[in-house]
Amino acid sequence: MVEDLDRAIEAYIQGNWEQVVRDIDELVRIPSVENLSAAAPGAERMGLETHNCDGYIGYADLPGDSPVQLGIIGHADIVPEGAGWTVPAFEVTRKEGYLVGRGVLDDKGPLIVALYAVGFWKKHLQAQGRRFPYTVRMLIGANEETTMGDVAYYRRHFEDPAFLITPDADFPVGYGEAGICHSLLTSAPIRGGRIMALEGGVAVNAVPGEAHARIAVAGTALPQADGIKAAVSDGVADVRAYGKAAHASAPHLGKNAVDRLVAYLLATDALSEDERAFLELVRKVTSCSDGSGVGLQCTDEHFGGLTAVGSVIALHADGATGIDTRLTLAIDFRYPTSISCSEIERRMSDVAASYGAEFSVTHNKDPYLMDPASPAICALDEAYCHVTGEDAKPFAMKGGSYAREFPRAASFGPDKSWEPKPAWAGAYHAADEGISEELLKQTLAIYIHAIGNLMEVAL
Repeated sequence: MVEDLDRAIEAYIQGNWEQVVRDIDELVRIPSVENLSAAAPGAERMGLETHNCDGYIGYADLPGDSPVQLGIIGHADIVPEGAGWTVPAFEVTRKEGYLVGRGVLDDKGPLIVALYAVGFWKKHLQAQGRRFPYTVRMLIGANEETTMGDVAYYRRHFEDPAFLITPDADFPVGYGEAGICHSLLTSAPIRGGRIMALEGGVAVNAVPGEAHARIAVAGTALPQADGIKAAVSDGVADVRAYGKAAHASAPHLGKNAVDRLVAYLLATDALSEDERAFLELVRKVTSCSDGSGVGLQCTDEHFGGLTAVGSVIALHADGATGIDTRLTLAIDFRYPTSISCSEIERRMSDVAASYGAEFSVTHNKDPYLMDPASPAICALDEAYCHVTGEDAKPFAMKGGSYAREFPRAASFGPDKSWEPKPAWAGAYHAADEGISEELLKQTLAIYIHAIGNLMEVAL
């Protein structure tokens, strides 16, 4: 009976929650994970069969009656800490009903919760003397935020799960993910440059929260501006811009500090001709996040509009000769099915050339889609609606997750980005990254029901 299962789940969550939080804290305290030694003990403690795949990725199995697999994959790696934290980034802080720390939302917290969902079924099935029809394989990845080489390694050595979910996005169910194109704008060699240092952003897939420049100036003072701190000493201006970090898939949640800095510098007369030309090009990208500044605005029925985030700006100087000094801007494009990466590359190359610059694609993932009416997607949606009481529908998203790396997969929570949060609570990739404890508890119940539902459909 569903009611009996609900009661068993509630008791399990109440009895194990403090250990869940301790396990999340243990994982958050590791600043960067390239091996899985810290994750294995928790899985072994639940009686799951654990394996370390040469340090690339690990997995823990709950064997079923057949080798057909339901896969669940989360990741233990994180983006850099970044600036603006008001609590320690690498430990879990409880604050106003939230867990706060780098990775509590993306993706260490959800990874641990998913592991406990599998642990529930291990205990529940054992008590009933039965097994699932399918094997459940819990995969723990180590570089989702960068190259996803962990999955590439895994897929070279193991068969794909029949269906896979990843707890690394929004609820209810993500049946598709927009294309992701990472790219680089590079200036021509800078002649007569006055910029002595330029840096902003910490990762290509994050809206930059801070940016900084040192520049030679003739005067003794610079004007102040919103989000800008500027000081001049001995003919050198130190300019710092402050925005709000956010995930590049949701640029509307952030404020681009690189855009603030570049706009401020362009309003001065301190730039050389070459520097001004490139920074004017930069502003065409950073001043609007829909790509309209560079002629890339487009949309489709699944993913909505294209987004473009100028995320990391830098100065590259030849210290020996000073001849080949260049400026670069990394850009994150999230694109719908109505445009391709090659078309983005063609159009951006033309725009860049008109400013004497170059454009190159450094990484691309094409859009990914599953049928939103498929039995597996419906099974996930039903679990979410049962626990929450909502009438929710599957969606396609701008974020990138492990789902697109597998033939049949979906992203599945745990965030509810539409729900109001405290102003201090950071989102994915932001300072004071946080998630509600009540939401995580609800997520655990949803994942338990989802695993049970998927065992009753043809994978």
